[in-house]
Amino acid sequence: MSLNSSKKESTGIAGLDDILGGGFPRKRLYLVQGDPGVGKTTLAMQYLLTGVRAGESCLYITLSETKEELTEVAQSHGWSLEGLHVLELSAIEKQMLQEAQNTLFHPSEVELNHTTKLLLAEVERVKPMRVVFDSLSEMRLLAETPLRYRRQMLSFKQYFAGRNTTVLLLDDNTSEHNDLQVQSIAHGVLALEKLPLDYGVERRRLRVVKLRGVKFRGGNHDFNIEPGGLKVFPRLVAAEHHAPFKREAVQSGIPAMDALLGGGLDRGTSNLFIGPAGTGKSTMAMQYAMSVANQGQKVMLFAFDENLNTLVARAKAIGMDLQRHFDSRMIIAQQIDPAELPPGEFAHRIKDAVQKDQAKLLIIDSINGYMNAMPVEKFLSIQLHELLSFLSQQGILTIMTVAQHGLMGVMQAPVDVSYLADTVLMLRFFEALGSVKKAISVIKKRSGYHEDTIREYVINSQGIQIGEPLREFQGVLTGVPSFLGKAEQILTSHAGSKPKLS
Repeated sequence: MSLNSSKKESTGIAGLDDILGGGFPRKRLYLVQGDPGVGKTTLAMQYLLTGVRAGESCLYITLSETKEELTEVAQSHGWSLEGLHVLELSAIEKQMLQEAQNTLFHPSEVELNHTTKLLLAEVERVKPMRVVFDSLSEMRLLAETPLRYRRQMLSFKQYFAGRNTTVLLLDDNTSEHNDLQVQSIAHGVLALEKLPLDYGVERRRLRVVKLRGVKFRGGNHDFNIEPGGLKVFPRLVAAEHHAPFKREAVQSGIPAMDALLGGGLDRGTSNLFIGPAGTGKSTMAMQYAMSVANQGQKVMLFAFDENLNTLVARAKAIGMDLQRHFDSRMIIAQQIDPAELPPGEFAHRIKDAVQKDQAKLLIIDSINGYMNAMPVEKFLSIQLHELLSFLSQQGILTIMTVAQHGLMGVMQAPVDVSYLADTVLMLRFFEALGSVKKAISVIKKRSGYHEDTIREYVINSQGIQIGEPLREFQGVLTGVPSFLGKAEQILTSHAGSKPKLS
């Protein structure tokens, strides 16, 4: 049975609330566990300060940190602890050491020791709706034995049972063995972890281990600690996002290219522009971006490989005024730092581009950069499949570029994503009459007809120019074809030439 969202309280973290189905169910006890420095204290403070802003009485019980340290953490995020009750038990450390044989609750579970009396007296005075206890490692030290520790946890749960209080217990995983005792009595368990990488910023992710009576979003979810607190990126599930859209062809603005593609690229499809470095994959993608933006529709560009200033300058040299569309935000470009981006955040940015920015064309330049940004992710191709499924169901035209290894002849891509694409546009170098030429062809198009010809193209100050089919050539895709026609049938890249175009 699922609890009503009205019986849940927000954590103050939008992504976490989404994972939990609205927030923590009220009047229950929860365990938040993770190694030191993973973000437990920040999460707990966001949770409590959200309650304070809602007019609730909230209490932070700290056994390890001082109130001054908590204040510094809050200030680093721009928060104020005003209105939050803080009980600092570390101030009576000497008393706790003198009574080390006592647990938080006395072994007889009848007579409370001084520390427990202080804690419960503060709870009775404040009458909090939200309580955070930081942390359980100090309680283990006081309990000394697993039996006493379990007894004190049970007593702690029994004390808050029936009260109008939600309790978060923080655990820093410093015990020798995975502590399942508290997990068994907690209503829900949230696990946070930090994954160090060989290069770049470490990855942080969280997982809901259990949450009784609630249908939550399972699996691992990436999160960052940023100024302002935790930012959680729920795992994208494409099946949850459907939107009606009109299926129609999107044209490039180049008649010969549109003819090659059987009328253009279709909305709701994923398209792969593949070829060796320097063949113009990004330029072809920018041609579509310009065409869509000129029609008054937004474009989102994720640039993994190329600096945006370089991209603008290069586009300007062939007659594309990208800067104008950047300034008007018809084309929204994001320069991606491969060392800083977890896959969950990238999925979140794509979702925002579609739902908030209303982008109709999305360009990932390139898949090589995308893969290099997340080298330790084992299931990156599955995540990419989920992304493309989401975009397809939203009616978004998606263009991806992939650089192949090599320049001519047999080439391989670092990752095979052609099976994910609805359309594959292949670009190639080939040799002819002592010059290096470029050829373009469509390998597949699931959504309809396309030409099976191979055409030559040039990129110069006039833009992209595509010639007629190379019917007089044999073996263009090998890089060194046989030529049976006349020299004037081959395009030239000089700006002053007048090639025969279709």
